[in-house]
Amino acid sequence: MKPSAILCAGLLVGCGCGAARAAADCDDYVRRSPGGDYTNGDDRQGLEVVEKYHFTKEVETLVRGLSASLGGDIGYTLEHFPNHHRALASMARLGLRGKTARPAGARYTVLCYFERAVRFKRDDATLRSIYASYLLAGGLAEAALEQLREAARLAPEQPTIHYNLGLMYAKKKDYARAREHASKAYEQGFPLPGLKKQLQAAGQWQDVPLKERAAKPQEEEQILAEPEAPAEPEKRRPAVDKEV
Repeated sequence: MKPSAILCAGLLVGCGCGAARAAADCDDYVRRSPGGDYTNGDDRQGLEVVEKYHFTKEVETLVRGLSASLGGDIGYTLEHFPNHHRALASMARLGLRGKTARPAGARYTVLCYFERAVRFKRDDATLRSIYASYLLAGGLAEAALEQLREAARLAPEQPTIHYNLGLMYAKKKDYARAREHASKAYEQGFPLPGLKKQLQAAGQWQDVPLKERAAKPQEEEQILAEPEAPAEPEKRRPAVDKEV
């Protein structure tokens, strides 16, 4: 069995069918102190302490753990701030790199961490986008599309989300929807030309008015796919691998 198939099987076991339901042992987040909503300024009062001891740059970039294994330190961060965008992205990368549904030291599967976060903060569009990236990497394209659709509903002003949706619809050859989201992305100043080139190659491109400014970088946004080279937001910090 190919590694991607093994990973996909692990994802399915972890959530019951894509994004439908979390496993029975995936309990809900219980608020801690410090802790709470990563997007809420009041809840973030104790975030600096948690990050200082469990989510430094070395942990985020998967170089090494601090107090425990990488899975333990990232998991600790998510125990306090379940929708911590960067910690979720790091946990996803850790699971994908190790081709495992549950990284060593983590209390839950990667999928469960995302499900806990979604149940806690359903209107977090950035969380939905990061979740979509993980699902897509595991071969669960329809589940990823579902998360991206919800992200676009929650944050219609974020061009990266529309760009990613356009890429996914173009891959499905649903060109009407691909053009719709391409139009929204480029009208909002999204700078990457990959989606436009794909539509042009398929004879499906229709010019849309482009603004002169580039899209405002979003700290946690991810590009799901890009023909030339994968793009990451400027403020995103790198990766890590030796566990202690």
